[in-house]
Amino acid sequence: MGGWLVYKERKEADMKIRNIAIYGLLGILGLGMASCTKIKRGEYAKGTATVFCDDGFKKILDEEIEVFEYSYPGSSIIPFYVDEQSAIDTLLADGTQCIVVTRELTKDQVKYMKDKWKRVVRQRPIAVDAVALITNKDNNVKAMSVTEVGKILNGQLTRWSELAGNDTTAIKLVFDNAGSSTISYMRDKFMPKGAKISDNPHAFAQKNNAAVFDVVKKDKNALGIISVSWLGDDLSLAKDVPVDKRYEDYQNQNDTIATNLTTEVNVMKISNPTPENDFDPTAYMPYQVYINSGEYPLFRKVYMISTAGNSNVLHSFYVFVTGFAGQKIISMTGILPYNVTARRVELK
Repeated sequence: MGGWLVYKERKEADMKIRNIAIYGLLGILGLGMASCTKIKRGEYAKGTATVFCDDGFKKILDEEIEVFEYSYPGSSIIPFYVDEQSAIDTLLADGTQCIVVTRELTKDQVKYMKDKWKRVVRQRPIAVDAVALITNKDNNVKAMSVTEVGKILNGQLTRWSELAGNDTTAIKLVFDNAGSSTISYMRDKFMPKGAKISDNPHAFAQKNNAAVFDVVKKDKNALGIISVSWLGDDLSLAKDVPVDKRYEDYQNQNDTIATNLTTEVNVMKISNPTPENDFDPTAYMPYQVYINSGEYPLFRKVYMISTAGNSNVLHSFYVFVTGFAGQKIISMTGILPYNVTARRVELK
């Protein structure tokens, strides 16, 4: 426990400048503080607050915020899109009271928040995300196995010809950044302890998921690693609909939509032959129904973690995102809302 506190004291010092900048921004903009008025059950608090979110889930959070602020005009949520570790560090330094990440706080971290900052931690899964592999439209490779994914990450499989065809060009592995939840997931799943994807001479870091998508669109030899929430067409199309109509749709839909994925890049099918499935070689797209069934093998939970009190606008936002309308918004992104059951449909 002592080592944890020393670690946190160092992290708090590192976060000091970031937090000063955030609070300075709020002061310059003249934004109101979160309401301190007692909130009754069913009511929503007013005020302004920040949320730190892993960049992989930017599209989800942008839509959640827009609809929430439309529904509750006295609210203002300011998002900061960072890598996952920075989001967790900011919460632990009390620089924000809400984050969106892919892992829960540990028991020691929860205790630290209570002892250090007198904060009660609420953490709840809001979605099940898939990690997608994408290629350029001119690339002939359309599927690979989990084993092949691991060999690519570890530098044991380096040429496209080792997967299909006769293209001997090197596979250019493209990812967002070393601290992202997507890279942490792939590293922990496929690589030896202590190894880094960036150690692969054919791997290239980008600033964020949007940059990964753009590189793959332009480069025939690129293999991108990205959250599938960046690939759903339905949410992009929804932006053409006025927010009041979107809010009405989110309230009234009765079942989960199986969203279509983008056609601007190829989204790889992934197979996972194991003894448990009789070594079935069938490869699956990261559609919601296959994420739900586990047939698409690269998936992880997404958590919203809040330390805000009941009378804080962030608690109201937490309730919204984990509620019916907030979960319907997630269903539009291509990933699986945690509290809504996927229905099996024919996807063409």
